[in-house]
Amino acid sequence: MDLKRIIDYFDWALLGVALMISVIGVLAIHSSTHYISNEFYVRQIIWIIIGLISLFLIVSVDYNYLINYSPYFYFSMLFILILMLLFGNKIGGSRSWLNLKLFNIQPSEFTKIAIILFLIYILSHSRWDYISWRDKLMGSFVVLTPVILVALQPDLGTAMTYLPVYFGALFITGFDRKIIATILIVLIFFGAISWLFLLKDYQKQRIIVFLFPGKDPLKTGYHVIQSKIAIGSGGFLGKGYKKGTQSQLRFLPARHTDFILSVIGEEFGYVGIFILLSLYFLLFYKIFNSIKEAKDRTGIYLVYFVGILLFFQFFVNGMMVIGFFPIAGIPMPLLSYGGSSLLTTYIFIGLIINVKMRKFIYG
Repeated sequence: MDLKRIIDYFDWALLGVALMISVIGVLAIHSSTHYISNEFYVRQIIWIIIGLISLFLIVSVDYNYLINYSPYFYFSMLFILILMLLFGNKIGGSRSWLNLKLFNIQPSEFTKIAIILFLIYILSHSRWDYISWRDKLMGSFVVLTPVILVALQPDLGTAMTYLPVYFGALFITGFDRKIIATILIVLIFFGAISWLFLLKDYQKQRIIVFLFPGKDPLKTGYHVIQSKIAIGSGGFLGKGYKKGTQSQLRFLPARHTDFILSVIGEEFGYVGIFILLSLYFLLFYKIFNSIKEAKDRTGIYLVYFVGILLFFQFFVNGMMVIGFFPIAGIPMPLLSYGGSSLLTTYIFIGLIINVKMRKFIYG
């Protein structure tokens, strides 16, 4: 492909917004961890560079080519997830990590890419105006199988992020009463099984505390209470960079990962939160607006599924830090510390830019 044409039709604005959010994330990570070690924000910068390299590599390959080979990628990821249950590196009580000596990676994050690409592969081989029951059942298998495997690690937060793609696929392929009834039965059954056999005691306690916030203020409810204090104490303009008491004095748990939004709220106040949310609004506007730039059905599906997944993560994390959603261990896209999540998000952005470029390059 002509390099000049890539440069001309590349969505630099979308990449620019993503980078601005990532830079804010690096600053917040540095602020919340500088008294422990500098390695966190340095690693985050390295992962941003790796993410950018991966993004440009993804852009250079036609997304239809990636979708055609997605079955191999998907079943490879299923195999890895099965191996993780047996040999995965256990961190934080979950066998979610693969130790590569220099760093750990989380295969369940990359599984998001595999699910979306393979689901599109199935849907793209169906008629546009009619999706057969066979294809709908196959789509259910594609999403729900890794949901179960990741939930068994146990990492219910990441497993939960796969489900919006499933419901998005059902919406775009058309609902009927049988599908709705089947989904409800499966969800009720899976919920009961999860409560009885999959959920750990601390995970059950998180749900109970979400319903009754004051029930356990010193243990399970501690995270949300400290998060609310951090955001509320920031006021309008915040306490200043590296001057947040909740984060600097270590009252706020997971301050560089799940609760990084609370650090920004405390140090930069409502103004900082408003600026950050405005950047996210622009990011999602650019993503979903790219749907109309797709040259084919697979491109529409790709942008649609990626947008739904990323927005779900953004929404749940935002609701989690203010106590409107149970603590689920879902990072804020592009902002939270974590190489696997960051790399996956940049690959997703690369796929969206890829879809938009192909229309203008090939017409």
